[in-house]
Amino acid sequence: MHQTFDAALGIDLLHVNQAGADHNRAHFDAWGITCMNIMSSPGAGKTALLERTLEGLHQKLAIAVIEGDMTTELDADRLRQYGVPVVAINTGRSCHLDAKMVAGGIHTLEHQYDPNALDLVLVENVGNLVCPAEFEVGEHAKIALLSITEGEDKPLKYPIMFQEADCLLITKVDLAPYLDVNIEQIAANVRQMNPHCTIISVSAKTGEGLEEWFGWVRSRVQASTSTKSHTHA
Repeated sequence: MHQTFDAALGIDLLHVNQAGADHNRAHFDAWGITCMNIMSSPGAGKTALLERTLEGLHQKLAIAVIEGDMTTELDADRLRQYGVPVVAINTGRSCHLDAKMVAGGIHTLEHQYDPNALDLVLVENVGNLVCPAEFEVGEHAKIALLSITEGEDKPLKYPIMFQEADCLLITKVDLAPYLDVNIEQIAANVRQMNPHCTIISVSAKTGEGLEEWFGWVRSRVQASTSTKSHTHA
């Protein structure tokens, strides 16, 4: 079938990006780092989740953050208060991070810190329900957030992110008593497309579900470390 120029260009861009993502992942693997790409629409609670995650795990894991925003370092400054390395990337008009942008963040980590001392890099992607899921950045796991304020239909209307997610965090569940929303239906809509996705309901405000989330993160880091140790044995 003949492709339009735009379609061919899109495929080429994704191919180039994938090569860059594979290169980034090779760096993470060489340093023994697990990388997680955290994605959601604007306002779903990514930064609040990261604040609670750094608070809960920084004494158990050596963590760094690559923080993506179109403009400002407001979110990066919030996370720097937890005393972990934070590299801010401003994407300008781009609605997502790509492998090349994250490569710049990796080089900053390499020059300013000791990446061999890190266990985990958390990438906070730009708030967008579509584009971030299409551009890998070198991650070992994709984390999608969906706030209950966004409604039950978003996984069906914006499927790519939820199809790609290794873990879905349904956020702001403390607001459930005030909303006409069915959390079980959100989970069912995700499982319809991605039956293997881990789904955890959380509240950064009350702490509900956070220990389960922390456990999932630790298990992925441990599994990744074991795999790398076995590979290099």
